[in-house]
Amino acid sequence: MDKNEEVIQLLKTYNQEHIIKLLNKLEENKKQELIEQINNIDFHQILELYENTKKEIEIKENKIEAVEYLDKEKLTKNEKDRFDELGENVIVSGQYAVVTMAGGQGTRLGHTGPKGTFKLDVYGKGKYLFEILAENLKEANKKYNTIIPWYIMTSRENNEQTQEFLEKNNYFGYDKNHVMLFKQGELPLVDTEGKMLIGKDLKIKEASDGNGGVFSSLRKTGMLSDMKERGIKWIFIGGVDNAILKMADTTLLGMAIDKNVQIASKSVVKANPHERVGVFCKMNGHPKVIEYSELPEKMAEEVDNNGELKYGESHIMCNLFTIEAIEKISKEPLIYHSAFKKNSYIDEEGKEVIPDEPNSYKFEAFIFDSFELFDDIAILRGKREDDFAPVKNKEGVDSPKTAKELYEKYWERQK
Repeated sequence: MDKNEEVIQLLKTYNQEHIIKLLNKLEENKKQELIEQINNIDFHQILELYENTKKEIEIKENKIEAVEYLDKEKLTKNEKDRFDELGENVIVSGQYAVVTMAGGQGTRLGHTGPKGTFKLDVYGKGKYLFEILAENLKEANKKYNTIIPWYIMTSRENNEQTQEFLEKNNYFGYDKNHVMLFKQGELPLVDTEGKMLIGKDLKIKEASDGNGGVFSSLRKTGMLSDMKERGIKWIFIGGVDNAILKMADTTLLGMAIDKNVQIASKSVVKANPHERVGVFCKMNGHPKVIEYSELPEKMAEEVDNNGELKYGESHIMCNLFTIEAIEKISKEPLIYHSAFKKNSYIDEEGKEVIPDEPNSYKFEAFIFDSFELFDDIAILRGKREDDFAPVKNKEGVDSPKTAKELYEKYWERQK
């Protein structure tokens, strides 16, 4: 059986005959491009993900318990000093790296271009999100007399623009030999019958596989090998859109080392029981974050003996992993969540269809789904005003306006 026949057989097996029809219409070079794409898709995985969309999410309350954490504000001076010293030793010895997840576009902010190129209106002249992060890292480099390797995860759609933007701005003064860009993985979009959508470029339409794809992307792009060659032991992974994100927090790092765990995270207390954030817990004895959409209302409102929310530690995308943990996770298939969304596509007549209603599933893995692969996690409770100024929505909560206020007030307090 020749290669074309193999591809056709594969498409028939997985009920994707509409792609066979498309292949028959394409010119040779376009046809070969599509065949190459087909050969890189795990059809069995996509079928399983599609089948899972028909199942109910079930959370059995009896298997969930509250998770332990340390409150940074309540640490004794001795504890804090011990943690800071442990953390500082790792950074000073060049065993620490930072990963910034920057694969998204700024569409929700009304911004055209990668989210990291969004300018936050601080101090009148404004600063780009990438600029804010670069300043944060440069300060750590100066303090610990090192250069922290900075890995930036982009996506297929924004990689080129991100590269151009950073070059044009001279990496905001960061040593470019220590800045590495790598692309996030993608998965096909499927309709309600499990058929893959075709895009305007006459290829199977794909979308980023969620922030949980960072682990396999680090491995597949050679970044994990690069970290090993540099002697990296600990990796911080955070998003591009938190204006006061501490990427080199020695207290968090030292606490993880002291507790002898492979993963650690920072939390802030939920603003109210129904804030739309994922919360930490233990499920079946393993650390987990439950998304706000999956947490039963009764549990969201439950309080402990001190009157605090029992499930009140929110995940703020401020995570630490040992290099061994990243290697382990990168080889494990994480749970994928499906989102039902509107996506345009090309029909069998070659016409573009722009739907009015959601018509297809996007599959995403979340970074915190990796926590379940471990027995324990160290959680450091921070403070919202010191640790969390996200830029997500155009207006209202977590908007440029709220992030600007938090950013300016934070730096005012540091003087």
